[in-house]
Parts: sequence; C-alpha cells; structure tokens
Amino acid sequence: MRSLTALGCVAVLICAAMSTTHAQTKRRARDLGIPFDGTPGPLNAITDVTGVEVGMTTLISGEGALNVGAGPVRTGVTAILPRGKNGREQVFAGWFSLNGNGEMTGTTWIEEAGLVEGPILITNTHSVGVVRDASIKWSVDHGRTAQAWSLPVVAETWDGFLNDINGFHVHPEHVFAALDRARVGRVDEGNVGGGTGMRCYGFKCGTGTASRKIAAQAGGYTVGVLVQANHGTRELLRVAGVPVGKEIPEPPTRRAADASRAADALGETGSIIIVVATDAPLLPHQLKRIARRASLGLARTGSVSSNGSGDIFIAFSTANAGAAEAAATAPVTMLSNARIGAVFEATVEATEEAIINALVAGESMSGVDGHRIEAISHDALLAAMRKYNRLSK
Repeated sequence: MRSLTALGCVAVLICAAMSTTHAQTKRRARDLGIPFDGTPGPLNAITDVTGVEVGMTTLISGEGALNVGAGPVRTGVTAILPRGKNGREQVFAGWFSLNGNGEMTGTTWIEEAGLVEGPILITNTHSVGVVRDASIKWSVDHGRTAQAWSLPVVAETWDGFLNDINGFHVHPEHVFAALDRARVGRVDEGNVGGGTGMRCYGFKCGTGTASRKIAAQAGGYTVGVLVQANHGTRELLRVAGVPVGKEIPEPPTRRAADASRAADALGETGSIIIVVATDAPLLPHQLKRIARRASLGLARTGSVSSNGSGDIFIAFSTANAGAAEAAATAPVTMLSNARIGAVFEATVEATEEAIINALVAGESMSGVDGHRIEAISHDALLAAMRKYNRLSK
C-alpha cells in the first residue's frame, strides 16, 4: 500500500522543492492576452505580500483501475505561511463561507479571537485530519506555537474523480515537505500541491494565484490571492466577461456522464478555497469583509456557488506585528473604512485572475478507472476571446 505512494513521492518531492524556487514556465492568463483590471505585483502571486511563503507537495503515481489503498494517486498539499517558516507570531484574520458544503478547520477560533497561528494548508477532502495533525506536530517541533494548544487552518476540495481519495495517500511526511520547502518567490500553478487532481468549469484546473498593487494615494498596499479551484460547470464559465463555457461546450457524451453524477440541478458539485493575504493594516472584522469580497471575484468567473459547492474563504493581514503577543494592551493601526474600498477592489480583481490562472495552467490528466479531465485549449480560449474582441494583444 505504501510502496506505490512512496514511489510517487520520489519524483513528487523533487517537484515540491522546485515549486516555489524556480521560475514559472507555464503561460499564464495575461501571457495569452486576457485583459484584467488592476495592477499586479512583480510576481502576480500571493508571495508579493512581503513575508508570505508557499510550499507544495504533489503526489502523482499509478494508472488504470481503482485499487483502494494503492491508487492511482492524484493529490497533494499546499501550505501558505503568513509570516514564513521562521515566524511564530499570529496574524489577524477573518473568514467567510459563501456555501458550506466543505471544510476549513480552525475557524471557530478565528471567529472568536480574530487570529490565525501558523500555516494555512489545503488538501483533498479526506486528508484534512492527517494534514491538521501533521501541521500541529511541525509547529511544535519547530517551536512555532504561540499557545499551549494549536488550532491550525486546513481546508479541502474533493479530487475523487481522478484520485484514490479513500486510499488516504497524504501522510505526515508530505505535509512536512510542503512546509519545509515553503519559499518566497514564484508559485507554480495548475496540477500542483492540493490542486493536483482538481477541475473547474469542466476543465482541468487546480492551484492559481495573483496579486494587486494598490495605488500610492490609496495606501500603496499589496493584496495577494491563492485559490484551489475545483468548482463550476462548463456553461457557467466566463473569462474577462466572455461566456467562454458556452463557446467551448462539452462533448455530448461528457455532458451525459456529468449529468448522471450531478448532485444538484446544476451539477456544480465541486468547491473552491480562496486565501487572501495583504499587508494593509486591517483588524479581524475588516478582514472578514475582505474574505466576503472574494465572492465577487469568484462570481466574475461565472460560479453561482451551487448547493454542492464548498466555497470557503480566509483573509489575513501581515501588518500590526506584535499586536497578538501583547501581554496587556496592544497599539494597532487600522485602515479607515474610507480607504478600505481599494482593498475590496484589489481582492475582487486578484481572485478573478487567480481562478483563470489556475484554469490556464491546468494540464490534461487521467486518473482512477481511466477518468480523464481535459485542459482548456488555449487556442479555443483565444478564439472565444477574439470573437468578443476581448484580447489585450
């Protein structure tokens, strides 16, 4: 049972080491000429927010018929560290559930105290427990706990169409690897980390990221977003306002198969996790407002957040260092409500682009029982955009 996973990990852990230290080689949505509002940061990634680190472990092994416990395996772990591997201090945070058919641990403490301690991790639905426990052990072993107990944030989306999800192939060492290899710099997208086996809008999808730099007169802050996208049906997809899903319909045989698996009227049975980071000085109640605005970025891509979709968002601020550790009173800085609109706008824009980046970076993949998810054709996407005169180049 472990041998297949271990074989997969040999190549996978090499990939994990590369994922945030090597230059992004895949074409991104902007590279194709897709227009987006706003100004991205230098990397157009969540790591444009100073101090934020991202690490991934990608698990890919096996082919053919499902053999529970042996594979095929198409899954992984994504780790976002708000203050990096060496940071022990908590950050102010807020969270929001647009539709709750999913899981994000640690949210009761966020709601109560407005704080997140340690990393935020994303994986598949049936690996939340092991990832949570491994996160605690990693934090304890590295002296990164601020309290005597740990309440980590671990979120999920379901990859069981491609992955042997009931084989429980994510193990503590995979979580440790993602955390240990977390780095600043570029972040890989598509079939990587927790997004390895995911699809969105009927295409292969997965991990995506983007950022926005707010104008100096509005504070000059940075907002970064990372998504694990596994949501939406084909006909809903919109890219920069273009109804791409209707322009690139699914083959009739695929539509029939998807309809037979539908859990609700739309068949939108996937989920999306959205993580928003910023260096703007925001308090927890304001960060909850930011988390809510991720919904608007998701809506721009076409999703209606149907019954079967777990759409759960978290936002944190790296500002106000020292506030969470104060023994008595803590002086904090709060962006005024008169200025927060610029952060709302940046969040919406970066969320939209992160989702489309996840879509554009996806690569066709086969998994259990020969199930296959095709990547969106860049040529077909560009043809649809040209039809509506929506390309920037």
